Amino acid sequence: MTTLNPYISFDKNAREAMTFYQSVLGGSLDIVTFKDFPDVPHEESDDDLVMHAYLHTDDGIQLMASDTPAGVPYSAPSGVSISLEGDDEEALTRQWNALAEGGTVSMPLGRAPWGGTFGMLTDRYGVAWYVTIDAAAS
Repeated sequence: MTTLNPYISFDKNAREAMTFYQSVLGGSLDIVTFKDFPDVPHEESDDDLVMHAYLHTDDGIQLMASDTPAGVPYSAPSGVSISLEGDDEEALTRQWNALAEGGTVSMPLGRAPWGGTFGMLTDRYGVAWYVTIDAAAS
């Protein structure tokens, strides 16, 4: 079995962002720092930065992230959106509202011409999200 999982690079705030995503999506969050792997070459100033974070939820969401260490140019997320979809209108609306807080809504969550409910936003960390609530649920 092969999986495709989003992996987001952050500029020294991966722990904050992933903790926020855990509060929105639920699940378990595992975080290791560069300090946890002393054999991995890194600058001492990066010791407490996130080398790898892994959020996994009971409903199958898998989201990974890391901080960008010194000496590696940071590139903000662009051109890719993370899509949340399903038929649990209450949960998806709650997640939408939480992701939108402090972010920018580019298309409000509402009726989609193709059926169901759809919205687009960029969260407070610069990550783009699509939220789709299946037509049968809305």
